[in-house]
Amino acid sequence: MESPVPIEAEEVLQFWLSETPMERRFVRDKALDAAIRERFGALHARLAEKVPQEWRDRPRGLLAAVIVLDQFSRNLYRDDPRAFAQDEAARALMREALDKGWDRLLGVEEKWFLYMPLMHSEDLADQELSVELYRALGMKDVLDFAIRHRDQIACFGRFPQRNDVLERDSTAAEAAFLKEPGSRF
Repeated sequence: MESPVPIEAEEVLQFWLSETPMERRFVRDKALDAAIRERFGALHARLAEKVPQEWRDRPRGLLAAVIVLDQFSRNLYRDDPRAFAQDEAARALMREALDKGWDRLLGVEEKWFLYMPLMHSEDLADQELSVELYRALGMKDVLDFAIRHRDQIACFGRFPQRNDVLERDSTAAEAAFLKEPGSRF
């Protein structure tokens, strides 16, 4: 049996997996962004510096750290390059959990968020693993979303919708793609 999760980690999991309705997690929601900033802004800053060992020694602790660095970064720094600054760290924590086989100890929704750093990656190998893991998870809607992410990376080598925020020039093909309905996540 897993040892107790640090209180702050449990608060993250409670907030994201229980208190926050599904329909609010992936849309622009100023109230949600403000709630995350107020409740978890200081924690995000600390974890961005270093994830404590007591978090890394527990499956749900690692999951909470991934959620903070991957998901909360996007809420805290919407339309700012810092939204993506912790992506590599979140992927490293996710891989640590996979290497330990800890994803097998988590529920379906928990795995969904553990694997999310792969879906956010601009590396095609990460995207392929994302599709593989989400296919095994059996959540069709999430798998379809993972495939759309993978297909963008396969086509462009990056997410064109990030270009403005990251001050990258868009190619003509990317600019045309971004005009298509449903092209942005």
